[in-house]
Amino acid sequence: MLRQIVLCAMAGLTTLALKAQVKPIPYAHAHNDYEHPHPLMDALANGFTSVEADVYLINGELYVSHDTPAGRNKKRTLKALYLKPLKKVIKTNDGQVYPGYHEPFYLMIDIKSEPEATYAELKEQLFAFRNILTSYLNEDKKPGVVTVFLSGNRPIATVTAEQHRLVALDGRPADLGKNYTPSLMPVISDSYNNHFQWQGKGPMPKDEKKRLEALAQSTKAEGKLLRLWASPENENVWRTLLEAGVGLINTDELKRFMIFSQQW
Repeated sequence: MLRQIVLCAMAGLTTLALKAQVKPIPYAHAHNDYEHPHPLMDALANGFTSVEADVYLINGELYVSHDTPAGRNKKRTLKALYLKPLKKVIKTNDGQVYPGYHEPFYLMIDIKSEPEATYAELKEQLFAFRNILTSYLNEDKKPGVVTVFLSGNRPIATVTAEQHRLVALDGRPADLGKNYTPSLMPVISDSYNNHFQWQGKGPMPKDEKKRLEALAQSTKAEGKLLRLWASPENENVWRTLLEAGVGLINTDELKRFMIFSQQW
């Protein structure tokens, strides 16, 4: 009982912090956000505008976990950790995740289980929260406070064929030039290590920097954001990625990145 009271108090303090002092960072993506002590709330307390939740479909419920969860903890579901808290924060903050911030807030859902069945359940759950979500009628986009996009085991053909949807897709560099619109595929993601060896000591080698700039520019030319996961947690790397035009910086270091963003 005491633990519940403490958690509620912390949630209340987080909401007050959002109102009072947090400056949203439009390029900050919280990698594996659910692994932090307070999923979602720690990211919001540090100004992040994109959070990542890995999900498994187990017995008709979506559980948030990096690996297949051993138990069935109802406190670790997508609804409990993200959908319900986001709705509450948005209600508290006058219809926005951050008061006065009208740019997209991204919820990246990384599907770890079988894509079609997982997406079928996800669609049902998202429908109950449709009033806070970006929605799509064919290619017509109706912006919402939260934009959901799917990564991992993506049901690409199913989502692409839908007339009405509440999700977009996380693309890959190979998807560039294939006429996927930003409404369908707002983000292009890949492992940093698939392209670069530089770990942040000294300047980035010229050949790697040229490749980075070309990838970032081709992504931006299609109206999309580039995200490179597993990039080194290094201020020099973050600065180089941002200067090259990378749209979302993938990081586990919430506080450290928030401080960096204030100085960048």
